[in-house]
Parts: sequence; structure tokens; C-alpha cells
Amino acid sequence: MALSDIALCARALVMIGAAPIVSFEDDTAEAEVAGMLYPAIRDGMLAAYPWRFAARGAWLARRESEEVLGAGEGMFVLPGDFIRLLSLETEGGAVPEFELVQGAVRCAADRAYLRYVGRMAEGAFPAFFDLALITRLAAEFCVPLTESTSRAEYLFKRAEDQFRSARLADAQQSTPRAIGDFTLIGARG
Repeated sequence: MALSDIALCARALVMIGAAPIVSFEDDTAEAEVAGMLYPAIRDGMLAAYPWRFAARGAWLARRESEEVLGAGEGMFVLPGDFIRLLSLETEGGAVPEFELVQGAVRCAADRAYLRYVGRMAEGAFPAFFDLALITRLAAEFCVPLTESTSRAEYLFKRAEDQFRSARLADAQQSTPRAIGDFTLIGARG
């Protein structure tokens, strides 16, 4: 079942014994707290792990830079939904050195292909991520709404467990990467 941002927050609020919301515009403390905290918590959860379900790839557009760049260096604009960089490549393979700078990436390349975790619609989240996010939201909402630090501590522990389970489920969504050339094994002869 695909859940909206409001549905995710409503379930988190129910977990702490608070009234669910129907809109972030509701005139309640629950709606105010959820509206203020939800976007940052969602993006933080997406950034915290290289989620396969949120991984994307794109060739980046070159940006004209007023900054002085080294020979062969380029500045490339990051996508609007960018949250976390996974890898940067060119036609020749991985880019060994790069730097994120104000919505762009600087590297020694003429073209750059970015693999990244991107922001996405909540309805596209898999169930395992929904559960981890709901539990984390409940932990974050707990103190501002209930003032119970002991309940918040318990919920943060549950949130960590759910996060671990979600990472495991996500990691099992594809074949593990094989280790390529590993010099220590090769040195054994």
C-alpha cells in the first residue's frame, strides 16, 4: 500500500498516542511538528544509506563557472532531486577525484555520469522503508508532543532496529557485487 507524506506522519503520531493529522495545515501541534520535521527526516533517512530503490543515474549538464578551474576540470550541475552521491563516472570509468560545490560537482572530466540517491514520491517507497521512516518519525515527534524522554529513547532504539532491517531488505534486492581485482589476494600467488 502506497502511503503519502500525511499518512506516514499520521501513523507515526498514532505510535506515540497523539491524534493523527489529515493535513500539514491543520491547526494542531501535531500538524505543526510534523510539517516542520518531516521533510528533513525523510531526506536524512534517504541520505543515510545507498538505497537501491532510490538510486538513479544521469549524465550531468556542464555548468559555466566563474571560478578558475584546473586544466581539464569541469563543473557539472547536480540534479534537482539529488540527495547523496553514490559514484561519478566518465566513459573511461570511475572519476578518482571530485568535489561537491554549491549544487555542482567539480572533476577532471569532459562529461560526467552521476549515480545518486534521489528524492522521490512517498508512494514509491517500499514497505520496509515506510516502516523504518514511520518509526523514526515517531521517535522524533515524541519529545515535542509528549515530553516523554524515556518513550523517545525507546522509540529511537526501535527506529535503529527498523533501519537495520530496512537496509538488509534493500541490500537483498539485487545480486551482490563481486570483488574485482584485489591486490592482496593476487599477491599470495
